[in-house]
Amino acid sequence: MRTAIVILNWNGKAFLEKFLHKVVESLSGIDAEVIVADNASSDGSVEMLREKFPEIRLILFDRNYGFTGGYNRAFAEITAEYFLLLNSDVEVTDRWLQPLISHLDSHPNTAACAPKLLSYHRRNYFEYAGAAGGFIDGYGYPFCRGRILNTTECDTGQYDTPKYVFWATGAALMLRADLYRKAGGLNELFFAHMEEIDLCWRLQRMGYRIANIPASTVYHVGGGALPVDSPRKLYFNYRNNLMMLANNLPAHRLYTIFIRLILDGISAIAYLLSGRFSYFAAVIKAHYGFFARIPKCIQKRRKFKSLAIQSANTGVYRGSIVLKFFISKKSLKFSDLDTTIAETITQ
Repeated sequence: MRTAIVILNWNGKAFLEKFLHKVVESLSGIDAEVIVADNASSDGSVEMLREKFPEIRLILFDRNYGFTGGYNRAFAEITAEYFLLLNSDVEVTDRWLQPLISHLDSHPNTAACAPKLLSYHRRNYFEYAGAAGGFIDGYGYPFCRGRILNTTECDTGQYDTPKYVFWATGAALMLRADLYRKAGGLNELFFAHMEEIDLCWRLQRMGYRIANIPASTVYHVGGGALPVDSPRKLYFNYRNNLMMLANNLPAHRLYTIFIRLILDGISAIAYLLSGRFSYFAAVIKAHYGFFARIPKCIQKRRKFKSLAIQSANTGVYRGSIVLKFFISKKSLKFSDLDTTIAETITQ
């Protein structure tokens, strides 16, 4: 088997019933297999799969290991050249897989790639989780071609050129299996959220590239496991962003974490003053969670040090997208930034 498409499921029965048929149908003539790994769902997902999709291999876990732990355990049981992480709430198109495989086949220095991610509900708009490829700014804030902060753009073909980027969305992420394992897989300290950015950062530090391939398009519902406005999601995002910086920043740039703590504190005060007390509590809790995990972050840095041969430079916007937003006093678009951070892929 060349490509293993693994859908990690946790109580996503409705999404599987809605979208899985099309994933299976899209693989006609391709050396690929769909596998569902289940994080101890309690909504009847497994029973439904056994009844309606008996041909699909199931990997069952005894509890919810999160996005990171679930995928690491699933891939430990699979032999393939390429791994593809696919969210259960993704609708694929007819020829979504071929461009991804073709790119990895013809670009041996690319470790991971992803399709253009559009919104399932607003089909001519980019979707928040990955749009047309991800980047970070100088303070670690992630953004995308087609999505900056909470603003997504209408897709008019403006980002249809394949580009090297900083990170590729975990909603539909294809990786070389050997490099996934060599990089240590997904960091299980994260549990969920921003783990794919952390992995892509490590892969870049190992000397490989991350690509967005817009010739492949999928539609993402988003918020399938946690609603977008969930305080728990906010907690993961704030905590994991700090861990990502602690794991990957060069030693001379670690001061960035102190700046981020201050910026997070300003956000927390803004939540408090606006009456969003659960959001305020989530940020404070995230900081405590980060401090508690600093020793393990240090261990991760030391363990990975021998594999890192360079700093990750592609896809880093040296300024601050937050500051630029407040200065411009308008919704930012990727075209408002230094777009040279997205390097065009040549054959």
